Amino acid sequence: MLFSTLLLPLFLSLLSVADAHSHRLNKRLPSPSWHHARDHPVHALFRRDPGDDGQDYPDVGTPEWSSKYPNGPPDVTKMPAGWSNALKAAVSAGKIPNIPVSSSPGNVNPTYPAGHDPNGPEICSSTYKCRGQGEIWDGPDGTFGLGFDDGPLPPSGRLYDFLREHNETPTDFMIGLYILQNSQMFLQAVDDEHDIAVHTWTHPYMTTQTNEQVVAQLGWTMQIIHDSTGGRIPKYWRPPYGDSDNRVRAIAKEIFGLECIIWNQDTEDWSLTTNGTTPQAINASMTHWLTGPKSPGLIILEHELSDQSVQAFIDAYPVIVQNGWKIESVAQLANATNPSAYRNAPGTGDGPVTAGDILAPTPQTTTSATSSSSAT
Repeated sequence: MLFSTLLLPLFLSLLSVADAHSHRLNKRLPSPSWHHARDHPVHALFRRDPGDDGQDYPDVGTPEWSSKYPNGPPDVTKMPAGWSNALKAAVSAGKIPNIPVSSSPGNVNPTYPAGHDPNGPEICSSTYKCRGQGEIWDGPDGTFGLGFDDGPLPPSGRLYDFLREHNETPTDFMIGLYILQNSQMFLQAVDDEHDIAVHTWTHPYMTTQTNEQVVAQLGWTMQIIHDSTGGRIPKYWRPPYGDSDNRVRAIAKEIFGLECIIWNQDTEDWSLTTNGTTPQAINASMTHWLTGPKSPGLIILEHELSDQSVQAFIDAYPVIVQNGWKIESVAQLANATNPSAYRNAPGTGDGPVTAGDILAPTPQTTTSATSSSSAT
């Protein structure tokens, strides 16, 4: 009887933890929903009002949910007309520089046509380490910007569990197609209150994309995040391979209000699975950076791409703590006056709108227009 009395609370506790974990992965959207007022800059592109806003938000992970999004590289002729119209307006207003699209044969660093200097003021390619206006490369002194690229993927689960156990909040720069394919892992990140940011839909070199393709890559990623998180509008994005230029920056900012976060150190942990680097090499680099000067703060490129890259961070974590770094989600340290990963965060004037602000439902439409700029 004593044996049963002692073990019953433990057994019930374990059941509670298991049930909470199951509930966390399978619940519907976060609550309450995040709305934005009618004069919000992105309201026309990502509407969400109390009650019936004319849109259907099926449960994340269901066939009805997944059917709404591209299952590969986005077709620019099938993106919402609002996105295309916003691009046309920005181009007509002269807000999008007429910079030629780069080329990247063999998946190498993009190059531009002769006569176009990637480090010059016309292009300012971040691939070539030119720091564009408004881009974030460094953290505040003494801070370690916590963020991971390329999720959500199966290895992400171990990383998310580790971060939750240590009460750390990261920024997850997520690939839209991977959200579609790993919906339950995505919900774990959302439920753990990670900051969700944009890493494009299919991870291309962005300067190799036409204006319309840039819009589709960013827009569909924002759309699936918005629809699957109760209405959150990401504020930040990171270009795959760190590849951006003045044209791509302008599209991201003018159309979607996205601010770009790069990095000032690179572990190259993405290449652990291809023998491009080793755990020993990453450990040596991390130790060197973490025991060095604290100015500027560190924003280190790390990935939730493989078990090996996750382990590389777990191995480095004690060194970060022991050397007195202030660990912050990279999206939150990017703006000290408004430390939120979302443009419509509560408390920024874009909280839930009142019943009087509800607009008549506007159905989504698509466009067949494909050319709105001279950058092809």
